[in-house]
Parts: sequence; structure tokens; C-alpha cells
Amino acid sequence: MGGRVARVARTWPAAFGVALGVSLLPAAPAAAHNSLTGSDPRDGARVATAPARIELRFLAKPDPATTKITVTGPDNVAASGGAPTFTGNRVRLPFKPGKAGLYIVGYRVASSDGHPVSGEVRFTLTTGTPADPSASATAPATTSATAVPPASPSGGPAATSSADASRSAVPAAEERADSGGRGWLWALGGAVLLAALVVGLLLRRRSARG
Repeated sequence: MGGRVARVARTWPAAFGVALGVSLLPAAPAAAHNSLTGSDPRDGARVATAPARIELRFLAKPDPATTKITVTGPDNVAASGGAPTFTGNRVRLPFKPGKAGLYIVGYRVASSDGHPVSGEVRFTLTTGTPADPSASATAPATTSATAVPPASPSGGPAATSSADASRSAVPAAEERADSGGRGWLWALGGAVLLAALVVGLLLRRRSARG
């Protein structure tokens, strides 16, 4: 009995080592393959403000010589703003946003065993880039130019339009017409009064003769 226990005790470390080695064999090739562990923006995100750069995080340090990253936006327009930079297992790429819509970040990295790993990150930009500043600056200038009346050559206020002149002339014409009508009535009243005086004098003369 004691001999059996001693033999088992002597063979147990060797058996444990073999079992441990067998359990680690499948993990070794898997660990050699690189993979994406995270991104900013994250996959499937909806962002209102465009980020200045896109960041990809990998399980292992990617090789700059064999790493390829592309960014495309709506209408398949390229949206990368420059070359990627590598810091440890992180890769950052300047982002050049365009229209609002879906943006796809495609990547291809090589693993330590030489096997290439590729994939993509998708996010949606809900607001596009602002309008052309020159166009927005021109619109208010055009509006203000139409709103402000042009100056006269002498530097004084601009002359009124023909419509405004006709509107301002109507009251003056009516005033002159009213003044002329009142003068005619005064003349008619004076003539009637003069005629009444003449008739009165004639009647007095006739009465004195009679």
C-alpha cells in the first residue's frame, strides 16, 4: 500500500505538467491573432458633434508598416484627415467630416503569426459640417444693402421714390383746392353784398322822389 502511494506521488507532478501543457496548446495560436478591443466613437454610435480624430484599440501592438486604416462617409467620400499615429496598441487617425450620415472605419492589421485581421467600425454622424462661411457672410450683406436706401450724390438723404412723392403731393393738392374753393365763396358773398347795397340805394332814391 505504501509503495503504491509513493509511486502515485512520484508520477503526479509529471502528469500535471503534461495536462497543463495540453490545455495551453490551443490558446497559443489564438493569442497570436490580433483583434480590435475598442474604438472611439464606438461601433454603432450616433454622434451629433464630429470628433477631431478616430481611435482604434487593439489586443496587441499593431505594426505601422502593415496596418491599413480607411474612413469613408456618405456617397463613399473619403473622410480621413491625415496619416495615422501609433501609440502602443492604439491607432489614431484625424477625422475630416462631411455630410451627416453613416461613416465606416475599415482596418487591416497583421498578427504576430503573420495572419492578417480585418474588420470595420460603423458610426452615424447626425449633423453635417456647417455651410460655406463665405456664402453665409454674403447673405446678410445683400439683405442690408437692399434694406438701406442709397445715398444721394450730395451726401444727403436719398430722394423719395415716385410713389412716395405722389402720396405726399396728394394732401398739398387737396389743400390748394380747398383754399381756392373758399376764396370763390368769399368773392361770391362780396358780390351779393355789393348788389344788395346797390339795390338798397336805388330803392331809397325812388322813395325820395315819390
